[in-house]
Amino acid sequence: MELGAYSFGDTPRNPDGSLRPTAEAISNLHEAIILADQNGLDYFGVGEHHTLDMPASSPGSVIAPRRRQRSKSNSAVARASSAPTTPYGCSSSSPPADAVSGGGRVEIIAGRGSSVETFPLFGYDLKDYDRLYAEKLDLLMSINNSTAENVTWSGTVRPALHELAVVPRPVNGSLPVWVATGGSAPSSVRAGKLGLPISYGIIGGAPARFAPLADLYRQTAAQAGHTGENIKVSVATLGLVAPTKKEALERFYPGWVNLNIEMGKLRGWPAPDKRQFLAQADFPGAYYVGDPDEIAQRIADLHGHMGHMRHFLQMDIGGLPQEHFLESLTLLATEVKPRVERLLAGK
Repeated sequence: MELGAYSFGDTPRNPDGSLRPTAEAISNLHEAIILADQNGLDYFGVGEHHTLDMPASSPGSVIAPRRRQRSKSNSAVARASSAPTTPYGCSSSSPPADAVSGGGRVEIIAGRGSSVETFPLFGYDLKDYDRLYAEKLDLLMSINNSTAENVTWSGTVRPALHELAVVPRPVNGSLPVWVATGGSAPSSVRAGKLGLPISYGIIGGAPARFAPLADLYRQTAAQAGHTGENIKVSVATLGLVAPTKKEALERFYPGWVNLNIEMGKLRGWPAPDKRQFLAQADFPGAYYVGDPDEIAQRIADLHGHMGHMRHFLQMDIGGLPQEHFLESLTLLATEVKPRVERLLAGK
């Protein structure tokens, strides 16, 4: 079981709740990636966003500067594939990051993207949401699977490519591409038919309810003739690890409130309710907030339902103080991971 974290590069906040500079958010994110690598965390994903409170607009620029030292340390670029306008679909900065990191460390997680507020930034219309995703994913796979630099592709969402070079190429010829979904049966079927690994983002309810979707994905892949190491499942959840459950709840709650207030302004969500938070932060809820023992037990329990090979937490939401983010990353790598390994070995 691989354990990791992912981040949108959330902007830190002043004591009065106002946002600090977005440059500080990127600096903090880079510091967190380095620490996670040093502590042996298996995975760190960066999600592309283009907002004041989530400014990680170029994940490859964040993950590229440092060559990874750990053999299993991976970096993923988790992006909304409907947004970017570059020929490499959702990954124009991924091949350079792959080259700088030495090859084999960078992955692409290509999802529809729930943050539709950035559509105007790229000149897109929300009514084209589904078509944009389908064509951008097709473009991405056409480029990624090409054995040559020159690529030919045509669609309706951007100008066609006619034997045009799309460079640089990844070190090993192509990058691993995952399909990301928030729990959609059609997306599970899509990933299975394509023979691509799938990543489920679970933000509410009981995570075990995703087990039938994982089964559907595997069944579809088998029916399409896809077997082997590409047929795998990962899970992303909100969460935070602290020395005690009490500390974890106290640290994570303010950021959760900030996030829900901001999203409420954009999407009409109701005011955040602490009872809802606490319900989700206890088993079998979707928030993995607790001490190392509890988080390890919950990850192992979900593995029994979904058989996933990677579990990663989004921790730094709503302006979580950097010191709490770094401590959580350290505990996940040094305390949670060995516990999960022992629990799974015991099964």
